Amino acid sequence: MEGGLEYGLIGEKLGHSFSPAIHRRLAGYDYRLVELRPEELGPFLESGAFWGLNVTIPYKKAVIPYCQELTPQARRIGSVNTIVRRADGTLLGHNTDYDGFVWMLRSAGAQVAGKKALILGTGGVSLTVKTVLEDLGAREIVFISRSGEDNYENLDRHADAQIVVNATPVGMYPNTDASPVDLSRFPRLEGAFDLIYNPARTRFLLQAEERGLCRANGLGMLVAQAKAAAELFLGIRLPDSKVEEITREMERETCNLLLIGMPGCGKSTVGRALAERLGRQLVDLDELIERETVRSIPDIFAREGEVYFRRLEHDALCRVGRESGLIIAAGGGIVTQPDNLAPMRQNSTVIFLKRDVSLLPVEGRPVSQANNLQELYRRRLPLYEAASDLEVENHRVEDSVEEIIRRLGL
Repeated sequence: MEGGLEYGLIGEKLGHSFSPAIHRRLAGYDYRLVELRPEELGPFLESGAFWGLNVTIPYKKAVIPYCQELTPQARRIGSVNTIVRRADGTLLGHNTDYDGFVWMLRSAGAQVAGKKALILGTGGVSLTVKTVLEDLGAREIVFISRSGEDNYENLDRHADAQIVVNATPVGMYPNTDASPVDLSRFPRLEGAFDLIYNPARTRFLLQAEERGLCRANGLGMLVAQAKAAAELFLGIRLPDSKVEEITREMERETCNLLLIGMPGCGKSTVGRALAERLGRQLVDLDELIERETVRSIPDIFAREGEVYFRRLEHDALCRVGRESGLIIAAGGGIVTQPDNLAPMRQNSTVIFLKRDVSLLPVEGRPVSQANNLQELYRRRLPLYEAASDLEVENHRVEDSVEEIIRRLGL
């Protein structure tokens, strides 16, 4: 389009959006991110400088007055996330979030009929969630907001909830250490669904994972709604298989690979080889700490002690672990601190690199020097196993790299 864009996403703050990559995979057209302040929204929509748009926070309701017509689905929901410019120049508002959320629930195997569901948040997408849950036969649907009749202070009145959907941005990158609710307050809970896709496993979903609940993040929903939007933009049908295919590709590309294991097991060496093979950046947490403090790890241990070092390590992990697509080599003792588990797992596949204890070096490793290695390994082994998604024996670096790539389908 002369002087404008073909297709894109509008919102106030778009940050690390995956949408351009998804739309390129769907149909290869030009798709851009457009951040707009509230006062810029109307002039942009009236400018005519686009063919089609997706709409996100906080404009899903605000765009409605600029649409000359709404589809029955968008009108029923009261929210628009897709706008198409018609041949006469007028704007048609639609809601493809509906298609996305239906796909999310069905692909997770969620059973909604006859269940009580809570929707956290009352923004534009929460209306879509409510409509889908109604159509799938939910027995009762309750909105939870900060100040409404049903709020976060009186959640106990809904302890019988069986489905909880997070439709708020709480826990989204970069503020990944937050969760909208403590799921332990819902003893009958069967499913937890988070519309956030970055990080892949929010604190909300990590708690659901610990309980073995039916769960999903918002990446599949994002891809499914993008497919529905692309079909509207282009006036064509795309294969349904595209959703699962692109979701898997995005998961593989954006997921960090985080290596854990005993000091000296080869995490840094295997990490460097993986980074070179996959064309990714390697972040060695010990090296990062040494670079930022301009001190060696043994010196930090000798002068401030292990407790001080573990704080530095946790802070570094929290900053690095919320990023995407990295290779991360962690220190051998990172699993000893329970508060490291969530930042380790939020955006990473955690790989336990194993090596015979008799082959582990101790020079320059304060904890290894101060402990019997066999006893240290005995204490740490259950922690490594509990934290990891994958275990790989490291006899030879090249073989370890090949096995990781093969088993993860990279």
